[in-house]
Amino acid sequence: MVPGSRRAFIKKLILTMGATALPYCPLPVWIQSAAAKLKKQILSTGTSMVSLINKNPRFLDTRNLKPIPLDQFGTMGLNEYAFDPQVWRLKIVGQVKKPLSLSIADILKLPTIEKNILMICPGVFANFGSWEGISIGQLLKSAQADKRSTHFTIRGPEGPDSKSKRFPISDINNDKVFLAYKINGQELPQKHGYPIRAVAEGYFGFDWIKFVHQVEVDEI
Repeated sequence: MVPGSRRAFIKKLILTMGATALPYCPLPVWIQSAAAKLKKQILSTGTSMVSLINKNPRFLDTRNLKPIPLDQFGTMGLNEYAFDPQVWRLKIVGQVKKPLSLSIADILKLPTIEKNILMICPGVFANFGSWEGISIGQLLKSAQADKRSTHFTIRGPEGPDSKSKRFPISDINNDKVFLAYKINGQELPQKHGYPIRAVAEGYFGFDWIKFVHQVEVDEI
């Protein structure tokens, strides 16, 4: 197979698998490696969100997009979660020297980050918003995470409806994955994961864990 044809084949395979893969079926390592080398498609200003629902966010350059109104956002998964803000805590545990337990008030005192990031729920909706929150990298630094750690797992909500997603530690670089408590300048609505949710650039929406209550640092 000639180089150009091979690149086209890999891209088609990745896009097809990415649009249909379940969270528990990661792409093979060789495909992930090839994917990293593919050039991203630069989206133009005014690109329709509907036109993106069958695309993989990993291969899209969103620099020209503008956040869409919050009332146009789609949502997926659990939409309601009852919790007591006086009792609720965000916990940083696992391979750390100083586990953290942060209240909402503690979180709001931390340095903030804000990024415009695209979320795609394959075949259903695409949202592009301005997400504001806190850096997982800074949390791991405060907790003195083991430097040998290679991954971290985000979990939420606490209880029988809990979901989790494991990310490589490298995803804290440039805050590719972080925790958000605001969207488009507004407090995160409950259906979008209040009080805090994961924002995961380049990942499909099912990996954006809502109602986060714990970040666990893994060592391999």
